[in-house]
Amino acid sequence: MAKTGTTTQGLRAAIERSGYYPALVADAVESAVGREPVVSYLVHQETTFDSNEVRRHVTVLVLTATRFVVSHTDEQPADPGAPDPSGRGSGSAQPVAPAPYATTSTESVRLDRISSVVLSRVVADPEAYTPGTLPHEVVLTIGWGAVSRIDLEPAGCGDPGCEADHGYTGSTTADDLSLRISEAGDGPETVRQTLEFARALSEATAPTGR
Repeated sequence: MAKTGTTTQGLRAAIERSGYYPALVADAVESAVGREPVVSYLVHQETTFDSNEVRRHVTVLVLTATRFVVSHTDEQPADPGAPDPSGRGSGSAQPVAPAPYATTSTESVRLDRISSVVLSRVVADPEAYTPGTLPHEVVLTIGWGAVSRIDLEPAGCGDPGCEADHGYTGSTTADDLSLRISEAGDGPETVRQTLEFARALSEATAPTGR
């Protein structure tokens, strides 16, 4: 129980350190997790630039003994054309724009629904690599069947002179969640936490672990 408590406290501390609406994010995540002990977690914040606006997005991944919980929170700018719910803009020369807002969503997935956990690593100077060295970048992709990507290409045959239409061939890839974490952009601790979370999730979803 001491380890569980430490992990749960670490999740809350990581959300607080992100500085991204921590009360809102923590409330959504804790409501989704409920009373289950936290086995592992990952908090990733991403900043994007849209025209002249800076938008932030945070993803929180939580592994429990029975579920994989994913939470997304986005912030949206104020819309000057939207009606002011307070009515303060009535009769004024310039309508009062509603304040910026955020949307948060959570999804709870049973561990037996997770079909793939893919971790890609990018390392520099691979000949000099030593075990335990953090990669410069990792990409974590998790699939559980909610979203699939289909890659198609024209089918062919072994005859180079054949002009017949052989239709298309392709493959389906589960791509429900993909996170790119870099040491330069997110820091070494986030890279390390990603590796730990990927290992814990892979072990939890392995056939022998069910």
